[in-house]
Amino acid sequence: MDELNWPLMLGAGIIASASPGPATLGIAGTSMRHGRHAGLSLSAGIMAGSYIWSATAAFGVGAILLAHVWVLETVRYCGGAYLIWLAFRSLRSAMVPGAGRMTDMPAPHGHFMAGLALHITNPKPILFFGTLFSIGVPAGTSAGELALVVIIIGLNNAAVFFSYAFLFSNAAMARAYARARRWFEGVFATLFGFAGVQILTMKLTQ
Repeated sequence: MDELNWPLMLGAGIIASASPGPATLGIAGTSMRHGRHAGLSLSAGIMAGSYIWSATAAFGVGAILLAHVWVLETVRYCGGAYLIWLAFRSLRSAMVPGAGRMTDMPAPHGHFMAGLALHITNPKPILFFGTLFSIGVPAGTSAGELALVVIIIGLNNAAVFFSYAFLFSNAAMARAYARARRWFEGVFATLFGFAGVQILTMKLTQ
């Protein structure tokens, strides 16, 4: 391979970003519960986390982290515990009859920081980006070209994240959440719990 494989990288980025996971769950839930501004702020934090992992993988830091896998193991346990906690909060809300109280991701420092924490404690992106760059970026690519790849892939992912925030923050989705709050919270609890268990049981090395 002599040139950057843009179709592969952009297509894989869209599929990975749009697939159900902690990021999309967090954006959907926050947008329905608390509106567009909160959803966009969370999306921006997730995008920042995505940029961090992408740059880490693109410039070879990911290989260093995998060589010292205890660092990623620490991240993995923190991320898995965080998702299990989110599952517990949603489950507790689902068990409250009636309108109940809307749950949200803990955001003592704002939704941006909550999104950053959500994505930076998930080691899966660095494995994804590491694989993506290894098959989409030829050997000998300059630092400038690598930086361009990181920026464009990040914007590509951001378009998906922000689209989720706009989609799930519209009035129809808010009304649907209000009518079926307990059902939604039960689904969020199940999916957050499943994602947490996946992260806690994943293998970072072969």
